[in-house]
Amino acid sequence: MAISDWPAAERPREKLIERGASALSDAELLAIFLRTGVRGRTAVDLARHLLTAFGGLRPLLEADAETFAGHHGLGPAKYVQLQAVLEMGRRHLQAQLARGEPLTGPEDTRQYLIARLRHLPHEIFACLFLDNRHQVIGFEELFRGTIDAASVYPREVVSRALRLNAAAVILAHNHPSGVTEPSMADERMTERLRDALATVDIRVLDHFVVGEGRPVSFAERGLI
Repeated sequence: MAISDWPAAERPREKLIERGASALSDAELLAIFLRTGVRGRTAVDLARHLLTAFGGLRPLLEADAETFAGHHGLGPAKYVQLQAVLEMGRRHLQAQLARGEPLTGPEDTRQYLIARLRHLPHEIFACLFLDNRHQVIGFEELFRGTIDAASVYPREVVSRALRLNAAAVILAHNHPSGVTEPSMADERMTERLRDALATVDIRVLDHFVVGEGRPVSFAERGLI
């Protein structure tokens, strides 16, 4: 049966308009992106098949062009469209942080850091630089590779913070393994950066570890 023959309340597009995007399943959201199915499969059926083949929504969204386009029902054009959608989402989140509203807690930054860091196959250490009202001045990726206490140089973080005239920073790095639990090396690195920045009166408000699920906040753990 074609989706157009389904009850209106069960059609993904109508359901989204009536109840909002959060009410849709991963398969329904993907079906809207796909727009059409293939012979013998509706867009929803195809979406379910693809989610099973890729192992979930995130692996599908993060697949490289060759892997993505190699599946029946997808292709280079869909890959380009998907990358455009993902980048628009990242820029929307970045614009939200740049509107001038001060950051008041960990939830203000979590979704943005997920969008910027979680999909990366390599480790990145980044900083959100804030003014004295905790408004965002900028976000910068400062180091990449194996992120530990030895590979993140406090002098460079301090130098960049001073150049931007930052009053506070939020540190962040990702774990490509997906594990969000902070390591002892993460804690040592945070202490070194906090102490170095304190010498020039710049506060470390938080440090996030981004992986699978909800990023871990050092401030919420009482580690800062």
